[in-house]
Amino acid sequence: MAATGAGARRFAELRGPGAPLANARVTFLAAAPRGLGAHAPRAAAPPRCRLPAAAGARSAGRRGSTMALTLFDTDEYRPPVWKSYLYQLQQEAPHPRRITCTCEVENRPKYYGREFHGMISREETDQLLSVAEGSYLIRESQRQPGTYTLALRFGSQTRNFRLYYDGKHFVGEKRFESIHDLVTDGLITLYIETKAAEYIAKMTINPIYEHIGYTTLIREPAYKQHMAVLKETHDEKEATGQDGVSEKRVHTFRGPHWCEYCANFMWGLIAQGVKCADCGLNVHKQCSKMVPNDCKPDLKHVKKVYSCDLTTLVKAHITKRPMVVDMCIREIESRGLNSEGLYRVSGFSDLIEDVKMAFDRDGEKADISVNMYEDINIITGALKLYFRDLPIPLITYDAYPKFIESAKIMDPDEQLETLHEALRLLPPAHCETLRYLMAHLKRVTLHEKENLMSAENLGIVFGPTLMRSPELDPMAALNDIRYQRLVVELLIKNEDILF
Repeated sequence: MAATGAGARRFAELRGPGAPLANARVTFLAAAPRGLGAHAPRAAAPPRCRLPAAAGARSAGRRGSTMALTLFDTDEYRPPVWKSYLYQLQQEAPHPRRITCTCEVENRPKYYGREFHGMISREETDQLLSVAEGSYLIRESQRQPGTYTLALRFGSQTRNFRLYYDGKHFVGEKRFESIHDLVTDGLITLYIETKAAEYIAKMTINPIYEHIGYTTLIREPAYKQHMAVLKETHDEKEATGQDGVSEKRVHTFRGPHWCEYCANFMWGLIAQGVKCADCGLNVHKQCSKMVPNDCKPDLKHVKKVYSCDLTTLVKAHITKRPMVVDMCIREIESRGLNSEGLYRVSGFSDLIEDVKMAFDRDGEKADISVNMYEDINIITGALKLYFRDLPIPLITYDAYPKFIESAKIMDPDEQLETLHEALRLLPPAHCETLRYLMAHLKRVTLHEKENLMSAENLGIVFGPTLMRSPELDPMAALNDIRYQRLVVELLIKNEDILF
């Protein structure tokens, strides 16, 4: 896939949000392993393209949201075109270049490094920063000792920003762990807002929001009269919701994401936009003001079951859990608990795909009985496929690090406490579905003598199915596999305690 041109514009065929903060710059390359790529929904049919990160860049590491939704006027879903312009500008933005001080500086704050030059003049600062775009240093104010300024070279000029520290570094609303991340984000923002000011001002024209199934479009009063007002929570604590009003919070997206209102790239390293706590909608801050308060998905738009966001699906169908999970588990428990190698043995892939199409076509009326599918492994395969196809895994990317942390703890009590904390990070629909699944898998282990499936064996099967690493680095993701298995094993064994 080329770096520019038609291939780069076909974001509807790409898969995968996610990745760490630093160096959120990626390059369009050839095919990558399954699950790696930048956040842009894939098409409903092949060919499928992947978007891995460039060497050394730790960006895009998640599997993207699949827009398995249909418009009013056609039976064939046509995914929106995800716009690459702002993404390309982020790639072009100057890189930070720290200007280090070669001498020892008295009274240097412990939270600053060699970029601190002490009490130097603006003229000296200009001279030091003239070496390249993106150069930066920190100096102490001569007029106000004890206050500090971040000096940054951008547009052949020195920009000065009052710098603060309260455990994190900041010059405005965003707070950063390191000066390097602050400068990187600042350079990206300055570059994009300088190059594309007029484009950004017009982003909300011709939105794609009404095509992707998050809202009931026919609710004129809610849509036209009550616009959502963003209540920023800089510490990212939960906002207090009101009856009928969705909660939208400033959110840090771990890797490249595209706005689901305007289809434009969400630029920056942290706090790139807001996320709806109810339906998972990801939008720019300015676009969030155009989104209706009531984001309850319209069932007329949500035409598929597989590859649809889990929260969106259950809200559209007004259920606690996806019907595919309930129906498959009921069928498995009615006739398959004693089947040897349950969940480990694979069913015929064409028939599994047939079950998938039945759910997408008929929903809760799909026939998965023994008369249609005698082999129970087809039903278990369809259930596993459902979880693998989720755009956001059942154990979400945001909660993933806490779950992995729990698996690394040796003390049993502390391990369970950390696991319980991790569960509280899951959205309600995800947590309820996970609870129901773990209770089912616990019942599977009660028939271990017949089916040979212990909690450990089920962990091997379901670990990579329910969890996907937000890390792009293949080695890091590979190292997590053993912990993913252990997490599921712990959830099964302690299902009665944890849920």
